[in-house]
Amino acid sequence: MEATDRGEDGLVSRLTVIEEQALDARAEAYAQVHDELREQLEGGDVQRG
Repeated sequence: MEATDRGEDGLVSRLTVIEEQALDARAEAYAQVHDELREQLEGGDVQRG
C-alpha cells in the first residue's frame, strides 16, 4: 500500500503547517491531531462476533 493510500501525505502536510505556527497554537493543533489519531486507532478495537 502506498503512503497516499494510507493518508500519510496528508498527515505530513498537516504537521508541516502546524510546525509553522506559534507555540501555543502548535500545542493545541498537536493535541487535536493526537485526539483524532487515537479515535481512529481505538475505532479498530471493535469486537467482532
